[in-house]
Amino acid sequence: MDNELLSTCETNIMRAIWKAEHDISIPDLTEVLRTEYGKDYARTTVVTFLVRLSNKGYVSTYRKSRLSYAHAEVTEDEYIAMLAQRETDFWYKGMVSNFIAAFCRDRRLEKKDADRIRELLDGLDDTVE
Repeated sequence: MDNELLSTCETNIMRAIWKAEHDISIPDLTEVLRTEYGKDYARTTVVTFLVRLSNKGYVSTYRKSRLSYAHAEVTEDEYIAMLAQRETDFWYKGMVSNFIAAFCRDRRLEKKDADRIRELLDGLDDTVE
C-alpha cells in the first residue's frame, strides 16, 4: 500500500468511517463528526474531504436511492501498519528494534504489555531470516 498520509481532518473522517464498521451515509457521517469529534462540518465540506480521500485511495463513494455512502478501501489496521512502517523506515532506517526501544524509553510498560510483546516476538521465531 502506498497511500498518502492523512491530514488531521481526513483522519477524523476515516476514524468515523472505520468506527461505523459498515458503509456510512454522508448525513450519518456528518452527524458522527459533529457529535463524537466536535467537528460541525457542512455536508459540502464532508463531501470535499471524501473526494480527497477517494483520490488518495482510502474511500470510495456510491449512491443508493437518495443517499450517498462512503466505503473504506483501506482498513484502520492497514493504515496504522503503514504509518508504523514509514516512521520506522524514516527515523530508524528500518530497524524495528530501535523503534521499539524509542517507544519504550520514556514509558513504563505494564507487565501484561511486556508479556504480550514477548509473545509476539516468540511467534516471529519461525519467520526470522
